[in-house]
Amino acid sequence: MKKILFVLGFTGLMIPALRAQNLTPTERTKAIEYLEKTRADVFAATKGLSAAQWNFKPATNRWSVAEVTEHLAAAEDFLRAMIHDKVMTAPARSAGEDVAALDEFVLKAIPDRSVKVQAPEPLQPNNRFGSPKESLKHFKASRAQTIAFLKETKGLRDHAIDSPLGKKLDGYEWVLFIAAHSERHTKQLNEVKADANFPKK
Repeated sequence: MKKILFVLGFTGLMIPALRAQNLTPTERTKAIEYLEKTRADVFAATKGLSAAQWNFKPATNRWSVAEVTEHLAAAEDFLRAMIHDKVMTAPARSAGEDVAALDEFVLKAIPDRSVKVQAPEPLQPNNRFGSPKESLKHFKASRAQTIAFLKETKGLRDHAIDSPLGKKLDGYEWVLFIAAHSERHTKQLNEVKADANFPKK
């Protein structure tokens, strides 16, 4: 009888572990490479700009390159803190979800600029970093923290919360969200630079 109870108790301890979905080395590498690529793309899109180019606005209701860059730097902090404080303390993800399909959904949906969204008030540009140079400096440092968080944090698949995409996303998917958010706004940077009235120098 004692042996049966021991086996049942041991099995009960094992169930949560079996249900958890740990990141594979391939998944972790994929996200790291995406974070690194999208960081490089932001720097490439903003390289060598003059003050006039940084501050040009295609319209009064559209952001300048400087404002987009500031938004990216602020959003990196905001989203990573949200993962740490809310996602990693949230209830477990529902069993049986196709996380690979959700990963791909994030990678496709977030960079899609055919769907316009309004940035939340805390992430609206307000010159919080003082200059475009400081925005880039902050973005670079914050992205390094995001990559370190991804490398060091366990259980990124174990919890999930609601997202603007109408799906519950786990910690790993929110990290993909951060990188995809950079891709989205790099497209926006290039749209500003492609405007017919963008300063030549």
